[in-house]
Amino acid sequence: MTLTIRPKSTTAVFHLHSTGKGVSQLIEQEGSKHQIRVDAAPAFGGNDDYPSPIAYALSALISCSQVTSQLVAKDLGIQLNGFEFDIKAEFDTAVLVQGSQEGNANFERIEINAVVDTDSSSEEFERLRVETERRCPVYQLYSRSGVAITNRWSIRQIASV
Repeated sequence: MTLTIRPKSTTAVFHLHSTGKGVSQLIEQEGSKHQIRVDAAPAFGGNDDYPSPIAYALSALISCSQVTSQLVAKDLGIQLNGFEFDIKAEFDTAVLVQGSQEGNANFERIEINAVVDTDSSSEEFERLRVETERRCPVYQLYSRSGVAITNRWSIRQIASV
């Protein structure tokens, strides 16, 4: 039996700190100048001053997909010039809002539609999409938690230079 141990140098550590009141938060990542402000809609006790945790979670999925696809494209020798993502998620609020003992506080379904500007062939593009799904940590987080994901990507051809 061969045992493969990944070197510690491949592990990234993220440390975030939050302060807040009510449902509004200010989140800072150690080592970063960026701040994330979070709120909720009035129906959830917020003022809707900033995006909700749900909006951030879904944003993370499509932005991580875009970042990961750039890494994969580089490995495959594919040029990607632009992206459009549309995401739709179904989420039963019964557990979150009413405290129901029945149901699941996770997303039920997520549908992603992406249009990518590229000059790649259909076969290369499908390989890009599949490999992006496999390598994207946020996609895997949702997928492995049991969320049904429909992930449709299409090509918007760009002129070759």
